[in-house]
Amino acid sequence: MSDVEIGLAGLGVLIGLIALKVPIGIALIGVSFVGLYILMGPRVAWGAMNIVPYRFTSSWILSSIPMFLFLGFISYHTQLTKGMFNAARIWLSGLPGGLAIASIFGSAGFAAVSGSSIACSAAMGRIAIPEMMKHRYHPELATGTVAVAGTIGAMIPPSIILILYGVIAQVNITHLFLGGMVAGIMTALGYVAVVLIRVWLNPALAPERGKGYTMREKILALRDTWPILLIIAGIFGGLFSGVFTPTEAGAVGASLACLVAIMTGEMTWGRFLAAARETLMTTAALLIIAIGASMLTRFLAISGAGDFLSSGILSIATNPLVLILGIVVVYLLMGMFLEPIGAMLLTLPIILPVVGDAGWSYLWFGIVLVKLLEIGMITPPIGMNVFVIKSVVGNLVKTTTIFKGVAWFIVMDLFLIGVLVAFPGLVLWVPGFMGR
Repeated sequence: MSDVEIGLAGLGVLIGLIALKVPIGIALIGVSFVGLYILMGPRVAWGAMNIVPYRFTSSWILSSIPMFLFLGFISYHTQLTKGMFNAARIWLSGLPGGLAIASIFGSAGFAAVSGSSIACSAAMGRIAIPEMMKHRYHPELATGTVAVAGTIGAMIPPSIILILYGVIAQVNITHLFLGGMVAGIMTALGYVAVVLIRVWLNPALAPERGKGYTMREKILALRDTWPILLIIAGIFGGLFSGVFTPTEAGAVGASLACLVAIMTGEMTWGRFLAAARETLMTTAALLIIAIGASMLTRFLAISGAGDFLSSGILSIATNPLVLILGIVVVYLLMGMFLEPIGAMLLTLPIILPVVGDAGWSYLWFGIVLVKLLEIGMITPPIGMNVFVIKSVVGNLVKTTTIFKGVAWFIVMDLFLIGVLVAFPGLVLWVPGFMGR
C-alpha cells in the first residue's frame, strides 16, 4: 500500500470505530498512532504521542476554556440568569408568544456568560418551560423554542467551539468573537421571527399573554438583571477595550461570577464543588478529542491523504457555490450522528486545507461552521439539546414533540446560513473595523 492509501484506510477505520460507538477522542488517537507506526515506525509514533499532546495543550489560549466553562457552570448552579428571563418576560408580555420570545433573549443573555449550548438549554429549560406551560403554551412551541435558543450558546462569545476553532485554524479569537456576536444576534432575531409567525398563523400555540405591566414594574424588573449584566460588562468591556486578552477574559469572568454569586447569597460550597467538578470533566473530554484531532492532522499530513482529499474535493467542486453546498450537506449529515465539537475536530484536518485552497476567509468559515454545528444540536437522532430539554420535562412531553417544535427553527437556521454565504461581509465587517 502507498502512503496515501494507508492514510485513506485509516480514515475508513476511524469512521468504522465511531460507528461502533468508540469515543471519538480514543478513536482519533488510536487510528493516528497506528497509522504513524505503520508509516514511520515505532519511534516516530511514540514521539508523536509524547510531543503532540504537550504542544497542543500548552497553548496559552486554551487555558480560557476551563475558565469560561467554570463561569457558565457557576452561573447555572447559582441561577444568576433567572432575573434576565424574568425581566424579558415582563417587558415582552404583550407580544404574541411573549414568553417564548423571552426565553430566546434569556438564552442569549446566558450564552454571553456560558459558552455552552447544553448548559444554556438546561438553565433556561428549568426556568422558562414551566412558566410557558402554566400559561397554556403548546408543549411543541415551549420545548422547541428553548431547545433551539440554547444553540445560541455555541455562537455568542465566549463560545468554547469558537475558541477551539481559533486555536486550530490560527484565527484571532477576538475577531471570531466579534463575528460570532453578529451571527448570534441574527440568530436570536431569526428565532423571534419564527415565534411571531407561528403564533400569528396558529394563536392556539400561545393562547395566554401575560398580564399588562406598568412602566414602574418593568423598570423594577431590570434590577434583577444586574448579576449577568455586570459579568457581561466586565468581560466584554475589558476584552474589546484591550484591558485584557480573550485568554485572561475567562479568568476575569469566572472570578466575577463567583463574586456576584456570593453577593447575591446564592453561592454555597456544594454548588461551587459541583461547578468545579463539571468543569474538570468537560475540559478533560474536550482536550482528549482535540489532542486526537491534532494527531490525525499529523497522520494525514505525513501520509499525504490530507492533500489528496483536498485536491480531490476541489477538482470535483470547481464552482465555489457547489463546494460550500457540499460542505453544508456533509456537516448537516454529521450533525445527525456526532456531537458538535467532535464533528468539528474530526473534520477540520481535511476541511481547513480546502478552505485555504478555495481562498475563503478562515474567520468567515468558522462562523458558518459553528452555525452548521448549531443545527446538529437539534437534529435527530442525536439532537443533544433536544435530549437536554427532554431530561428537564421528563414524561410531560414526548421526544418527538420536541423534535417537531424545533423543525420550524431549522428552516430559519438554513435561511441564515444562506444569508451568511451570500453576504460574508456581515460577519467580516465588524472584526475588520475593530481591527483597524
